[in-house]
Amino acid sequence: MTTILGIDAAWTATQPSGVALISDIGGDWCLIFTGPSYRHLIAQSEDGVVSTSRPSGSVAEPAALLAASARVAGVPVDFVAVDMPLSREPITERRVSDNLVSAAYGARHCSTHTPSAIRPGKISDDLRSGLERCGYGLLTKEVGAPGLLEVYPHPALVELMRAEKRLPYKQGKTRNYWPTENPASRRNKLFETWRRIVACLDQEIPGASEVLQLPPLESPSWQLKAFEDMLDAVICAWVGICVFQGAAVPFGNDTSAIWIPRSELLASRRGQP
Repeated sequence: MTTILGIDAAWTATQPSGVALISDIGGDWCLIFTGPSYRHLIAQSEDGVVSTSRPSGSVAEPAALLAASARVAGVPVDFVAVDMPLSREPITERRVSDNLVSAAYGARHCSTHTPSAIRPGKISDDLRSGLERCGYGLLTKEVGAPGLLEVYPHPALVELMRAEKRLPYKQGKTRNYWPTENPASRRNKLFETWRRIVACLDQEIPGASEVLQLPPLESPSWQLKAFEDMLDAVICAWVGICVFQGAAVPFGNDTSAIWIPRSELLASRRGQP
């Protein structure tokens, strides 16, 4: 059984990081957990109760996260797929991987953010080195378990949904997406985008929509952000599936690489033209 931990990692310690666990159970991929923070995963592993508390920021403790994931999944994690710049060398500026992804996907509004020694800085270094000490080395070319993967949800969604450009699914940017709409209309459009994404993920991970349920339309903004973080974490874990199945390619070099699914490889895997 292959198990993948997806992390939508915050670049600062003050913001929560979404997490998701996916396992191959009986030949079918299954979303077995998603939560809006590291603490939610650890709490789930300790008492088996899904927490609905407001997420808070924290720094990842790799050994504790892996242990909690193993308790929830019932088996050790094979791959950790993280949405955050990772490198075998200190990150001080844009990397080869950033530039390659931006060159390939910039026209589709999926360029990478520019990392620095401050953001994510030490948070990235500590996560990578902590996972490495646990046996999860950073994978930049060859794929082998256990391993650590850097992923990027925006181009992954473009490939999954064969979209022309980056999808408008960030709850904090609805005014930018739809400047002429009123707040209620913006929220309706956001939820429609979320439904489309979850429906596509449900095709890849049957039953995912039952675990990744949209919040009520009238939810406060923190609950919307919590859902968005969980959605990104599930996308990260799904990219891990694609890497494992040979449907994703690395953009980078020996030092760092961002793994992105390719629509033609996904179609071949599904037996589609």
